[in-house]
Amino acid sequence: MGRLKDRIAVVSGAAAGLGRAAAVRLAAEGAKVEILDIKNASEVCEEIRAADGVAYSSICDVTNEAQIAESVKVIEQRHGRVDILVNNAGILSGRTPWYQLTYDEINRFVQINYIGYFLVSKAVYPLLKKSQSGRVINVASRTYFLANPGQMAYVAAKGAVMGFTRVLAKELGDDNITVNAVAPGMIATEGTMTHSNEEAFNRVMQNQAIKKRGKPEHLAALIAFLASDDAELITGQVILCGGGGYLHWNNNGDSRFNLYAFINRPQYPS
Repeated sequence: MGRLKDRIAVVSGAAAGLGRAAAVRLAAEGAKVEILDIKNASEVCEEIRAADGVAYSSICDVTNEAQIAESVKVIEQRHGRVDILVNNAGILSGRTPWYQLTYDEINRFVQINYIGYFLVSKAVYPLLKKSQSGRVINVASRTYFLANPGQMAYVAAKGAVMGFTRVLAKELGDDNITVNAVAPGMIATEGTMTHSNEEAFNRVMQNQAIKKRGKPEHLAALIAFLASDDAELITGQVILCGGGGYLHWNNNGDSRFNLYAFINRPQYPS
């Protein structure tokens, strides 16, 4: 059945994109998947069940503590514990100069892309403690290292996720719960395609060490590994998954550190 046979996995933001791929992969490895999403995830559940997997879903806004509590209550009644938590729910960013951002815009990114991870983790924690080998996997972003101009709110929230990951890894160690973050490169999903184009994707791919287009399935495979017993001694880490695109130098010694900054970057006044 797979290395995650009968594990209980909760995946937020799995109605589409990276979260969907993660849910499908975890189910294929034998996990029973619970999807939390603000959108209807019935289609994903049907896909998993069609492959003889087990999946359930509930409508849940990860910034709403009451909705989270209700969803977790149902999960507890159904399974009694949680073995794997994948915090993925989030929103993507276009490019806006920092001085044009409003408090509400920044707060929206922080609430969904960081506070949502905190709230779900806190609610699920009592169920994770019942597992013999709990796993928390947070989806961060390589943009934090690249410091993309025009994406301050998004990058700052993802940076907070990495800090959250490292501290939580220390705090949950005594419960035998590992906590790691995965930082995808430029991966083609419906969401990312609304903010980029084929030219941008091709340019990024050509500047990777492994010149292949990033797919949601690549990140899903990494998540499945971190969720497994094979990763029992890995915790507090941020693992990049982007074909080596973060490597700073090419054979000619040209810096690639700010590659993303040159793709659709905002125009600042002179």
